[in-house]
Amino acid sequence: MARLFGTDGVRGIANKDLTPQLAFELGRAGAYVLTECSRRPKILIGRDSRVSGDMLQSALTAGLTSVGAEVIDAGIIPTPAVAYLTRLYKLDAGVVISASHNPVEYNGIKFFNKDGYKLPDEVEDKIEKIINENSDLPTPTGLDVGNVIESKSAQRDYIEFLKSTINCDLKGLKIVLDCAYGASSTVAPILFHELGADVILYGSHPNGEKINVKCGSTNPKVLQEIVAGTGADVGFAFDGDADRLIAVDEKGNIVDGDHIMAMCGIHLKSRGKLNKNTVVVTVMSNIGLDIALKQNGIDVVKTKVGDRYVLEEMVRNGYSIGGEQSGHIIFLDHNTTGDGEITALKVAELLVSSGKKLSELSGVMVSYPQVLINAKVKNELKHKYMDDEDIAREINKLEKEMQGEGRVLIRPSGTEPLVRVMVEGKDQEKIESMAKELASLIEKKLN
Repeated sequence: MARLFGTDGVRGIANKDLTPQLAFELGRAGAYVLTECSRRPKILIGRDSRVSGDMLQSALTAGLTSVGAEVIDAGIIPTPAVAYLTRLYKLDAGVVISASHNPVEYNGIKFFNKDGYKLPDEVEDKIEKIINENSDLPTPTGLDVGNVIESKSAQRDYIEFLKSTINCDLKGLKIVLDCAYGASSTVAPILFHELGADVILYGSHPNGEKINVKCGSTNPKVLQEIVAGTGADVGFAFDGDADRLIAVDEKGNIVDGDHIMAMCGIHLKSRGKLNKNTVVVTVMSNIGLDIALKQNGIDVVKTKVGDRYVLEEMVRNGYSIGGEQSGHIIFLDHNTTGDGEITALKVAELLVSSGKKLSELSGVMVSYPQVLINAKVKNELKHKYMDDEDIAREINKLEKEMQGEGRVLIRPSGTEPLVRVMVEGKDQEKIESMAKELASLIEKKLN
């Protein structure tokens, strides 16, 4: 049986893969495992704007209250707000209903523990075991049945926290916000307006039919046009649950997570606030980020793909910043998960404090061309690519050809019968040819 939890909670097409029945069972089992069987656990729920959110929240809440939990409903609010508020309110757990950057028809459920951290595999396995084995759980009656309280202060408490993460106002900055019709629309417009910025809005109200459609961090084309056409200083694109951010400079060019980490890592080092002089990235980050950080005397630690692995490395070794090219960036001195609003504030603060244009600041890093090709293979063989001598020999040959100015990364898909081939280097035409040849060889040898 396939594992229920993926790299970021339980996700699928709402009402097909992620059904109300499954949401109910996740609520029961999650409350039981995360609250250590306490008699009246308190659990915060937040969600994005998806149409299926009401349905799943009703089912999830029924599961939580059926085992005696008190549910605090924070409404439509960013994922990182749930992580922060769970700690602030000293609750037993937090739950988010969102499929992040995924299309409208998808949804997901992810849990945070009492300290605001996503769950490790072993805790998710306990929840999954209870569901799979249909384990008996407490079924309180009468006054012991759980209840729901609507939070009146969640949005304001989170906004005040966000303001505390920077040391200046944003007067004089013209900022375009693309809220993806999602969770950031309840927070970001208020936040940047109250900090004094001249704000232009796009996708700035919750709309479950439009979330992530031609907008947001995965679709910033309209944002680029607005920034370039209005003479704005910067544009910020959040995804559906606002845990990731992509910026756009004053010329309308995209500034991705790698560039943001380069800028912020160098800035933190200059102020003596870069813990252990290290930035944590994944193996998919551009080689240009490695070069930029090393040129500035900053060490780089790499993890598997996934912000949860970045976070684990940061917590384990006490690092202060890490993230992914996609814009999942964690400032661990402030929050326990990727936070798009904090990332946007840090970029805006850097613009104010430096007096420079974003195009100049992001120029500390030069992105190398990347080519990604999927090789279709037999699912049972997708982890065997390095066992084949011909494949290993070809990878070594390609890396020698690039003479330290490029790399080859091979990664089996977690969900599909694919091996992902990524080649990175200075010459676009050359790396495209390399990637195609290697993918063809992998398909031949693993089929």
